[in-house]
Amino acid sequence: MSAYNQNFVPPAAAPANGNQGSSLVNGLPGAVPAAAQQYLQQKPQLQKFQQPPVPYPGSSNSSQPPPLQFNSNIVNKFLPPSSTGANNGAPPPSTLPSHLRPPTANGPTTLTNGSNGANSANSSRTASPGLMSVPQQGGAPPMPQNTQYAHGAPPPAARPIQPQSVASLTSNMHQMNLNRTNGQQSVNTAPTPQQLQQLPPQQQQQHQQPLANPMTGPFIRNKPPNLNPSASRVIGSPPTGGAQPVPVPASGQRIMYGGTTASNDQQNNNLQRAAPPPGAGTAWPPSLPKAAVPVIPPPMQTQPQAQLASFAPPQPQPQAQSAPFAPPQLYQYGQACQQPLHQPPLPQQQQQAAPPPGMFGAQTRSTPLQYQSQPPPPSMQTQGQHAYAQPQPTSGPPQLGAPVPLNVAQQGFSRLWGQDTIDLMQNRHILSPATLPAPKVVLHNQFHESINCSPSIMRCTVTKIPETNSLLQKSRLPLGIVIHPFRDVNNLPVIQCINIVRCRLCRTYINPFVYFVDSKMWKCNLCYRVNELPEEFQFDPATKTYGDVTRRPEVRSSTIEFIAPSEYMLRPPQPAMYLFLFDVSIIAQQSGYLEAACSVLNRHLDEMPGDARTQVGFICYDSFVHFYSMAEGLNQPHEMTLLDIDEPFLPRPDSLLVNLKECKQLVRVLLNLLPKRFGYTHDPGSALGSALQVAFKLMQSSGGRITVFQACLPNKGPGSLEPREDPNNRSAKDVAHLNPATDFYKRFALECSGYQIACDLFLMNQQYSDMATISGISKHSGGCVHHFPLYQKTKQHMVDSFRMCFKRYLTRKIGFEAVMRIRCTRGLQVHTFHGNFFVRSTDLLSLPNVNPDAGYGMQISYEESLTDVKTICFQAALLYTNSEGERRIRVHTVCLPVTSSLPEVMHSADTEAIIGLLSKMAVDRSIASNLSDARDAFINATIDVFNAFKIAQNLPSGQSGQLIAPRSLALMPLYILGLLKHPAFRVGTSTRLDDRVYAMDCMKTMPLDQLMKFVYPELYKIDVLIYHARNSNASTTEEDDEEDPLPEVPRLQLSAEHLDSRSIFLMDCGQLIMLYVGLNVPPDVLEAVLGISSTADLGDYVYGLPHIVSAEYDILQRFLLRLNYDKPYSALVQIIRDTSTAKGQFIERLTDDRSESSLSYYEFLQHIRAQVK
Repeated sequence: MSAYNQNFVPPAAAPANGNQGSSLVNGLPGAVPAAAQQYLQQKPQLQKFQQPPVPYPGSSNSSQPPPLQFNSNIVNKFLPPSSTGANNGAPPPSTLPSHLRPPTANGPTTLTNGSNGANSANSSRTASPGLMSVPQQGGAPPMPQNTQYAHGAPPPAARPIQPQSVASLTSNMHQMNLNRTNGQQSVNTAPTPQQLQQLPPQQQQQHQQPLANPMTGPFIRNKPPNLNPSASRVIGSPPTGGAQPVPVPASGQRIMYGGTTASNDQQNNNLQRAAPPPGAGTAWPPSLPKAAVPVIPPPMQTQPQAQLASFAPPQPQPQAQSAPFAPPQLYQYGQACQQPLHQPPLPQQQQQAAPPPGMFGAQTRSTPLQYQSQPPPPSMQTQGQHAYAQPQPTSGPPQLGAPVPLNVAQQGFSRLWGQDTIDLMQNRHILSPATLPAPKVVLHNQFHESINCSPSIMRCTVTKIPETNSLLQKSRLPLGIVIHPFRDVNNLPVIQCINIVRCRLCRTYINPFVYFVDSKMWKCNLCYRVNELPEEFQFDPATKTYGDVTRRPEVRSSTIEFIAPSEYMLRPPQPAMYLFLFDVSIIAQQSGYLEAACSVLNRHLDEMPGDARTQVGFICYDSFVHFYSMAEGLNQPHEMTLLDIDEPFLPRPDSLLVNLKECKQLVRVLLNLLPKRFGYTHDPGSALGSALQVAFKLMQSSGGRITVFQACLPNKGPGSLEPREDPNNRSAKDVAHLNPATDFYKRFALECSGYQIACDLFLMNQQYSDMATISGISKHSGGCVHHFPLYQKTKQHMVDSFRMCFKRYLTRKIGFEAVMRIRCTRGLQVHTFHGNFFVRSTDLLSLPNVNPDAGYGMQISYEESLTDVKTICFQAALLYTNSEGERRIRVHTVCLPVTSSLPEVMHSADTEAIIGLLSKMAVDRSIASNLSDARDAFINATIDVFNAFKIAQNLPSGQSGQLIAPRSLALMPLYILGLLKHPAFRVGTSTRLDDRVYAMDCMKTMPLDQLMKFVYPELYKIDVLIYHARNSNASTTEEDDEEDPLPEVPRLQLSAEHLDSRSIFLMDCGQLIMLYVGLNVPPDVLEAVLGISSTADLGDYVYGLPHIVSAEYDILQRFLLRLNYDKPYSALVQIIRDTSTAKGQFIERLTDDRSESSLSYYEFLQHIRAQVK
């Protein structure tokens, strides 16, 4: 007995009274017009459809042939429960169509569907018709269970029937009617009552039964294009002579032939238990034994192949006879036939049709997205035939050789293990609804995972390190780390001890990932040397007791700070020294920056980090250099002007840098006088080089920080520059003048670095100022750069932005005379550094000043293989002097596992860390080569990564219409496109050279969390906040704020397709937040959020939110506070209405959309897919 095969008609058998006078088609009447209505009114009696016993010559039981033995434990899982009637011993009925049976089938010889009875259940689902050898009339000894035999080979004691030749079979097929069965002609019309009375009683009873032909409905509705009905009626076609059509079973109805009647529940349960064979891509249920998969022969290449295609679904043909077949796939229940190989692809509308009801619980089950529309491998495409160039419909059955869909369980486990994939071409909107979390590092040690270094401080581009360099090259991923070493950390453990425990060989600081041999010995996790523990290390400072060494803070926190003893000091800790240089040329005076700068300084003097030794000084410069002496006993500062700017010198050795605490009043007086002092001068000169030289002489004895305010191009004295930018070439593809025009400022910065002096730059220019050259004073001395283009005191939003930035700059913590070293596990080394610093040795960075807003990047290379290593560690140690004069060491340690699997490496990629490192590498590439090379490197890196993943996953090659990516790298093309459209790397769009250089500097120095918003801003639709405020009645008190958490606001991709004229959108760009107000926002919302009744009340350029007492306004403010929490200072808020002239500032940041000079996100994906081979 075999399970119901929906692709073939019911099996045939010889009549009980011999071969005389049969008018049956496949053992059943050709048509039963009188019984059609009866069938629709009653349940089908399946037991009445069973075939009568056929005499079997040569066997002991004339009514039953000797059964073939097979693994019934497997087949019974696919069959409904059978009765114990007399027909249980009947031979398995044939599932071949009638016209395929050879003339010798008139006797008791039986053909099965390409297999013996043991494989009938599987073959009925794979629908692979083919002629196989079966036992002849003689009895055959039973085969042992679980017996396998080769393709086309008979059982041990069975002699196969020799198939007829092609010519003979063709001749017989031409001489026969298509409805002839077993050599007997079938009648196309139902027998008359007179003819029915002449038939034997058994046949009369069969004619009285209703006929349910499962091939009628779906076969005709989904007729393959090569089906050409002729004058001879094919099975399922309307009968001739006015006979009524055969009734069609209901959709999804399961009909079993040759078995007893089973309830619907039993049939459903049996079908639900059906599982694919091993290797078919789905998990084998543990309750089913794993049996051998039957081997299906290829279809015979005979002349009547076209006739065969009219009845059976076509099969993909192998490329060669020796090519192995892929495991047979299961058809979805209810699928009538499969598309033939030569059928043209379905239209897109038909491909996206809803799938039929699935097998599991009668629920719809579509192919997973990551495996949709994949072509079969080249081995299954016959030469000279049309390949699968178009995506297959997801609702159809999988093709032989095609990637097999994962079931729900495997998808869940893949996602749980972080190894799920996604087709980017079918899933463009893949951005997470919230801020993307950093990938978790799995160490198989819960304690180590909980105390590993925070990803906000140190992240690696992969969370699983390849064990060899060749494996890394195969993945095409960059290996490196991005670090934010001086980040503001809450609850930072600070330890003061006599001896800091370090490895005697590699000088690694003790950390949570070392191995304790015993209570007195520990093994270094970087060089594996065994070291001794000092006795005081057994003392636990938290509990004030001696005991377990693992309770020490050093081994319970991966980020820790030591108060360094005197052995870590080359000289006494320096005091906090601050020197300010102001450009007071005519352009600077017209901008009005000096008034805002002096105002902020005057207000926050007491908040500047330092102690009682803090000193401060001021220098102004135009065509000359102006000093200010605040000696003791003076009522107001004394000004001294240096006229010889070519050979500058200090006019007096003291009183130019004064103690802030002792001379605070004089400092305040000077800050009030400076904006007015040069208010009426019209000097166009700017002697920046001379001012820097005297500043260096003033601070070289102690070190400190020089803050430079520059408003124009330096044009006097040493370091004077000439304009290089051509405004007409701002949108050219070849960007020139990214390199400095002179090395004067770089040499000055290196000299300052040797004396622990850092230079910070505030550029407040209204015209080209050659930032590529003058920013060298910060790049090579560990300083920072801030840019406020087109600054004017009349632009209040720019004044406010500068005030917030300068306040943060003055009041943030600072580390003086710092050095940082990165240590790696033996076998790895750091070979390239990115950031603002000076490399003093191979692994030592000189940072005269370190601030909490500076980030760095390092590229890692291999020295030797990591085959014998399970985990590796990176340790960053920052030695600095804080503003209070204490020498401290901040240590960060991160531990990562090692893997030898290429797919694991690909799935462990950290996209944000990769983007952070690639952006820093691209800046150096742009300066060393050109911008076009950097842009090409972005695209090539993306293509290489996807090619590597395709090879790692053995995905089919060729243009499949897909771009399969691991979930870990799904956002990489999106961020790469954001980099290509960023002012730092874009071409074809007018970009000022100073703006481009500043954007590149931000790429190198920004911490990763701020950099991602800088590259790809965050877009939110704040209707969720307004709805939440109105439905929760959120109040404005702090207690209510704590009790009523903010709702999760979905994050949108940067595309205009998400914009709605009835909503308000918020775009967080990092230092700027835009509120985009639609034209049709309800007036009550405008009144509650912005205090206006109509969008017409908004101007073109509106900055800042008005203060309004409403629940909607309060919840918006809380949301803004959450966005600004991790930023150095609060971002400026700009309100843009839909019809404003400032709308272009918002639209140009919609990265996903196409512009005149760049591709859209989907077009970029198509370009990447075309390049992935």
